[in-house]
Amino acid sequence: MAMAIVQSGEAVTLLGGGALGADDLALALARAPRLVAADGGARHAAAAGQAPMAVIGDMDSLGDAAARFADRLHEIAEQDSTDFDKALRNIDAPLVLAVGFTGGRLDHELAVFHGLVARPERRCLLIGAESLVFLCPPRIGLDLAPGTPFSLFPMGEVGCVSQGLRWPTAGIDFAPARRVGTSNEVTGPVTLRCDAPLMLGLAPRAALDAVIAALLAAPRGWPAR
Repeated sequence: MAMAIVQSGEAVTLLGGGALGADDLALALARAPRLVAADGGARHAAAAGQAPMAVIGDMDSLGDAAARFADRLHEIAEQDSTDFDKALRNIDAPLVLAVGFTGGRLDHELAVFHGLVARPERRCLLIGAESLVFLCPPRIGLDLAPGTPFSLFPMGEVGCVSQGLRWPTAGIDFAPARRVGTSNEVTGPVTLRCDAPLMLGLAPRAALDAVIAALLAAPRGWPAR
């Protein structure tokens, strides 16, 4: 496997060019100060007075940021993957906090969800206006308050044994066209054990620090596809 463009022993913030809330970038940088931009995310960085350590993508959405960050552009010209995927696969870090990728065009957001599943070896947490989205590792423990909404959404056929959810999931054959696990609820400490890298977990944005801690503590296990 080729060496990643960005290698970090600490969590990294990945900034996209999509919808960005007023405090999204500051929220992520407070927890992952090393900043990488995916193509048009460099425009958001420039507007916020931030200088990403790398800009990765096909460079078709940079605008004026192209000249400002000319010394850190990493162009990947192929059009078979999104800028999110180009960036994620080239960041080797314990965790990536991604902002600027949800909201806006639904096809773009769906492609980002696909990217989470396509790169199961990369731990990434999407931060949206209301929700957090991540690919469930083989096993994860989440310290969430009782009553917290929590959803599971399969991106393929997958099983997931859960503890600490109001509606248990053991024995359910999850699949996008057959059975999903939205609108569940936390009753106590949550443990999830998934049998394939195909299950997305969704939690409220207010649970950000708890989900970050859980992802960092979870044992690695999914190989690259």
